[in-house]
Amino acid sequence: MRPRTLPRAVLAVTAVAVLTAALLSAGAVRRSTVAQASAATPGAHDVIVHLFQWPWRSVASECTGVLGPKGFGAVQVSPPQEHVVLPGQGYPWWQDYQPTSYQLTSRRGDRAAFASMVNTCHAAGVKIFVDAVINHMAGGASSGTGSGGSSYSHYAYPAVPYGNDDFHHCGRNGNDDIVNYGDRWEVQNCELVDLSDLKTESSYVRGKLTGYLNDLASLGVDGFRIDAAKHMPAADVSAVVSGVSGSKYVYQEVIEGGSGEPAPEEYTGIGDVTEFRYGDVVGNAFAGGDLSGLNSLPAQMRLSSGDAVVFIDNHDTQRNGRAKLTYQNGSAYALAEAFMLAYPYGVPKVMSSFTFSNSDAGPPAAGDGTTSTVSCGNGWQCEHRMRTTANMVALRNTAAGTGVTNWWSSGSNQIAFGRGSAAYVAFNRSGSALTRTFQTSLPAGTYCDVMAGDATGGSCTGPAYTVNGSGQVTATVAANGALALHIGARGTGGTTPPPAGCPAVAVSFAVNATTVWGENVYVVGNTAALGNWNPANGVPLSSATYPVWRGSADLPAGTTVQYKYVKRNGDQVIWESDPNRSRTTSSSGSCSETWTDTWR
Repeated sequence: MRPRTLPRAVLAVTAVAVLTAALLSAGAVRRSTVAQASAATPGAHDVIVHLFQWPWRSVASECTGVLGPKGFGAVQVSPPQEHVVLPGQGYPWWQDYQPTSYQLTSRRGDRAAFASMVNTCHAAGVKIFVDAVINHMAGGASSGTGSGGSSYSHYAYPAVPYGNDDFHHCGRNGNDDIVNYGDRWEVQNCELVDLSDLKTESSYVRGKLTGYLNDLASLGVDGFRIDAAKHMPAADVSAVVSGVSGSKYVYQEVIEGGSGEPAPEEYTGIGDVTEFRYGDVVGNAFAGGDLSGLNSLPAQMRLSSGDAVVFIDNHDTQRNGRAKLTYQNGSAYALAEAFMLAYPYGVPKVMSSFTFSNSDAGPPAAGDGTTSTVSCGNGWQCEHRMRTTANMVALRNTAAGTGVTNWWSSGSNQIAFGRGSAAYVAFNRSGSALTRTFQTSLPAGTYCDVMAGDATGGSCTGPAYTVNGSGQVTATVAANGALALHIGARGTGGTTPPPAGCPAVAVSFAVNATTVWGENVYVVGNTAALGNWNPANGVPLSSATYPVWRGSADLPAGTTVQYKYVKRNGDQVIWESDPNRSRTTSSSGSCSETWTDTWR
């Protein structure tokens, strides 16, 4: 969580030893003790989707129309409590992480809309996990009226009520901010970038926090992500959550840091913990194309599988540069997400974003900052709806409880493995198609490749493959593509498997285009992959190498494609000048290309 515009301290992943003793200091000491274990789990369907900044009515609609039918287990929703409102800063996303009270009125909706969302999602078989901000209140630079109408000022939040004595005043470094992240006492007693740090060792403060979580539990909330957990001793977190009624799934944000910092293992007795190494290791593998080392993935992690929540990217790492892959990386990101769902380690959390070029930008919104209804492709990225993610949820659910079998690797950029007798997957990060006979443990039969199509009523909308009596299947995996078979998606009558060569070409677009603040660049064209000329469905390009904007799309091989670049700023769309650009993708040889252009 990055709550303010000031840069958050860089948390280098350097320590691997478990910290076993708290550093004690004179004064108000916050001591870590062993926390009581939590028996709650995310459930049999364990895939969490983070619908980042989605309003409550849109979450409810998604549960009914997409998440329930696809088998997602839970939604992580953004903080529902009253927060600061910052029109002068363009209503940034992080304003929601600065509470002013615990009433349930945010820019995403009010208490009634929240309760209705929980009930609707439950009816669809989907749980609700709340991003719970309990380490701090709003920053000292803020005062005024919150999203629910409550007044507040620094160290004074009368709607709770909290006053000056309910906060830490560490008095170090000439102010109250954390400066030395290697000093445990500072990390847990000083302010995280000017945010009023709650005195969580206080029984009064603990009671208020537990009361807030119990209020959410009374509305049916199934669990909590504890934001900024490392900034509170494990004993304090345990004391707050242990008073919550019912069995709730708890997972905690603990970013692994250096020597002297609180360690992730200190919090595993309370619930699961975010494993930040996962996105680094898996993201690097799919970004660089060397997948062979992923068979030893558990040994490369800090936490055991039973303690970890994993992700390729989250709302922070997308914006602070830590994520190795995001939606802006196209097929490499899609394949990494699919691998996360296929491989049995940790509880997977899928990111569903809104598009951005300014890392502080808030979600699509009305003029008063109220979040707009989600419309995928209109500022909302909706990665979880990609077939390569959505269809893999059923594979994960089908293969639950099974381990990795029949591992195969080319030694570099191609791997395949089974999940017992329930599923089999293959990943190809090379520039050419992979055709081979794979050894699986699947029962004999015909299976739909759910990475390339759907299984509907016993037939396949995409390729269908036959597994023989020895568990062998001969298949072609497209360049920068994947294959996924499972016993819950059998069928015949699908399309012919793609031929060897280039069934698809991974095209990297690079356009030199100058923009003004708020503008983003997209590529649109006459194919579905380029939005069929609809700017709302175009491929977003990244400004990471500005003024060159980059992005990628998988286009049909041997096909002439017409396309243009557009600049979008809210509802305003600026098209390049005519004529349309035209290129023909390769039908043989390399299955990846780069198209370099200059805006005209």
